[in-house]
Amino acid sequence: MTDKMHTAQGRARESALAPGLYLVATPIGAARDITLRALDILASADVLAAEDTRTLRHLMEIHGIKPGDRPLWAYHDHNGAAVRPRILEALAQGRSVAYCSEAGTPVVADPGYQLARAAIEAGATVTGAPGPSAAILALSLSGLPSDRFLFAGFPPAQAGARARWLDEIGAVEATLILYESPKRIQRLLTELCERWSEGRKAALCRELTKRFEEVRRGTLGTLRDGLADAPVKGEIVLVVGHPVSVAPSQADVDGALVAALGRLRVKEAAAEVAEALGLPRREVYQRALALKREDDG
Repeated sequence: MTDKMHTAQGRARESALAPGLYLVATPIGAARDITLRALDILASADVLAAEDTRTLRHLMEIHGIKPGDRPLWAYHDHNGAAVRPRILEALAQGRSVAYCSEAGTPVVADPGYQLARAAIEAGATVTGAPGPSAAILALSLSGLPSDRFLFAGFPPAQAGARARWLDEIGAVEATLILYESPKRIQRLLTELCERWSEGRKAALCRELTKRFEEVRRGTLGTLRDGLADAPVKGEIVLVVGHPVSVAPSQADVDGALVAALGRLRVKEAAAEVAEALGLPRREVYQRALALKREDDG
């Protein structure tokens, strides 16, 4: 451990943290991505809680922080109901509790959500030490628009719920961020090509900040086809661009106009179809006049 690390750790322990729950973001790969404030919190919190205690112990060891005699509790999806009351009791006693997900930012696709919500409802102070996030890093590396995005998380496993989920988010006018396992990414890309569009821009990001980091950019179709020759392993984030606008065919326009002309006058029919198909009113009106003349003739 360097002298600077000794000094930083000693300073953190000298100034006790205020009571409350601290959501500490941890590296998604490179251990040095942790922030100095996160290290201070880990060094001085009264209680440590982690999705994976082995991962947290290793991270603290790398940075020269010893748990000492402080409690280190495992908190994850399988034991949350049992451990959450212990953490809430510690908060009620005026203790500081640091919670770390296995990797990345707590609460984002992470069991910390239930813990944070329970702490807030109990009136405890909840704050955090921001840092690494696979979702945000993938968005940054994708080359896709970042002005409006939606983190959708993992797709549902059951077929019916999965289909409804894909239809719901597929039409959102935003860049979408999805998590998926390497065993199921081929299936997901195939479904997206079928339900959305093969031409929709996307980026497949894997093993971010790790030795075998890779970002494949292209369309949903090219990414799907590329997996056949070069399967992927590791943690995956799929970033998908905005929906592809497909111009309606002339047959589609004529069909809509014929149906509308059966109910409405030419001007009204043209206005209705233009709005429904996102086309210029003048062009649709001219076509409606032509169809009307053909029908009258």
